Amino acid sequence: MTKTRKPTRQGRSQTIALAIFMMLQSVAALFFVADAIRDLSNAPVNAESIIEALTAFVLVLGIFMAGWQLRLTLERMAAQGRALDIARGDFVRIIETQFDVWGLTAAEREVGMLALKGIDLAEIARLRGSAQGTVRAQMTRIYAKAGVSGRAQFAAWFVEELLGDGISPPEAGEKQQST
Repeated sequence: MTKTRKPTRQGRSQTIALAIFMMLQSVAALFFVADAIRDLSNAPVNAESIIEALTAFVLVLGIFMAGWQLRLTLERMAAQGRALDIARGDFVRIIETQFDVWGLTAAEREVGMLALKGIDLAEIARLRGSAQGTVRAQMTRIYAKAGVSGRAQFAAWFVEELLGDGISPPEAGEKQQST
């Protein structure tokens, strides 16, 4: 299950700041547009009033383009956040599936997950309320079931599988285990 990513406080602040900036630009554009309309309607059309009108038009066009780009950027950021959440959820699912393939016990699964998070043996023991020797023995059994020689290979196994062809389906993993 993936959870929806909420915008960070910094992301919300940036969005609010950009919205305020665009609003100020819009007020300035209104001033220039009104000035250009007044100049064109009250006085004979001359080069200066045409240039002011074109400048006001370009300013308004720039505001619309900036708003459109801002909207696209916010949509892209939201899509990337969703993709990251999916990847996180998939990574956990992949780890749990592989733990199933290796036949890890519930305690070994918890220790293995904590080890993958980079927590050292002493901290894992403290978190689980068990002795370091117990955690060390569980890690040894995990390494044996995974067919790796240590923590670095254990973590690298998942990275290699994710970067390579992906995790093997459980049937293929079971074959690997029996060979």
